[in-house]
Amino acid sequence: MLRLTWVQPEDLLGHELVQARLDGREPARIEARWRAAGGPAAPERAGASPQRASRYLRLLAEDLLDELADLPSRLAEDEPTDLAGIRAACPDWPAPRPRGETTPLALEAAWLGRAAGCLLGKPVEKLPLDGIRALARATGNWPLTTWFTARGVPGDLLAQYPWNRRSAPTSLAENIDGMPEDDDLDYPLLGLLLLRRHGRGFRTADVAALWLDELPPGRAFTAERVAFRNLLCGIEPPHTARHRNPFREWIGALIRADVHGWTNPGDPAAAAEQAHRDALLTHTANGVYAAMFTAATLAAAAGGDKDVHACLRTGRTVVPDRSRLAGAIDHALRLAARHEDFDDVVDELHATYAATHHWVHAIPNTALTVAALAHAGGDFGGSVCRAVSGGWDTDSNGAAAGSVAGLLAGTPEALPDRWRAPLKNRLATTVADFDGTGFDTLARLTHLEATRS
Repeated sequence: MLRLTWVQPEDLLGHELVQARLDGREPARIEARWRAAGGPAAPERAGASPQRASRYLRLLAEDLLDELADLPSRLAEDEPTDLAGIRAACPDWPAPRPRGETTPLALEAAWLGRAAGCLLGKPVEKLPLDGIRALARATGNWPLTTWFTARGVPGDLLAQYPWNRRSAPTSLAENIDGMPEDDDLDYPLLGLLLLRRHGRGFRTADVAALWLDELPPGRAFTAERVAFRNLLCGIEPPHTARHRNPFREWIGALIRADVHGWTNPGDPAAAAEQAHRDALLTHTANGVYAAMFTAATLAAAAGGDKDVHACLRTGRTVVPDRSRLAGAIDHALRLAARHEDFDDVVDELHATYAATHHWVHAIPNTALTVAALAHAGGDFGGSVCRAVSGGWDTDSNGAAAGSVAGLLAGTPEALPDRWRAPLKNRLATTVADFDGTGFDTLARLTHLEATRS
């Protein structure tokens, strides 16, 4: 039986009940109706429940999703999604600046850093924190300093904490052979293609049209898959982000933001505004802010700021002050400054967020990435290893940390060979004609967009 993930109404309803509480709505009455009818909770880690719901439950889920969307939110004023509202909620919004200069070598380091961080996190994606720690300790790789390996891991431990099924054949130390396909690299490729076709003045509708042309629906997940479905049903942006989309504050917009930062060196406001237009297709509020924060942080680094703490502070200026993401970023920075052992930082973050947020939600994952970068001082290996060792969306967090730390490093040669060599300057993807492209070529193409008038 085919169970298409991330779109079944009976699965979306459980996630929407969680999201409603997070974004300031009270769904208790609607939840009681769902439970009384026998409706299941949201799948804990997978994208679909194991059994198809009855026709009655499916129709009820669709009705209740629409009712939940109509509930008022007590956080609406503090967490706007429109750009004017966001800027008004950011007292330190950065002033527009002339675009600075970056180099193809710096951008190559950013692409390589994103790929290496993603690849490090791929085999342990979806595993609980205890499992990640146990697997690394079993091979003497804790604190994490290099790729995961199955060599020397006891069989009973692997049975308890199996590697990610799709990633294990291509992302362990013993089998890495270039960068395998991953959505954390597919979306930057789409972003590059977006700028090549439409320039900086692209519209959210252009993002949608590009996806319909170039992104296989099976390679989109969570909010992106829901938005894809909404487009095919005739729903236009930005309603694609809201219609029956409980994943609208998850991590998907964040992983699309890098190109907007890389191509606006020294101009974090422009980078954030581009990321905002991109994110509106799929996300709202904190999901959008996470993308804007990432783009602004990278724009600061691309413009020549080599202090990771200053770059993170710049990113924070485009996040509304009273938003949940702003609180999470500030909390992460305090933890990173307070604790010498990063495990203590991770434990406090999990104590704060694990019980209430899905492992793909943008808020805890952004907080973890910020903490990793700050605690490592922007060092490449330290940043990606800390980000992955903290669990949750390991490949996306490794990619985000690697992009920033790679850009700060400035050249590919500044990244240790153990991170660069296995990638073999080769990336696999289903996007356009990029399959097999080298990171040096991607850097040159990105540089053309960064310097285009």
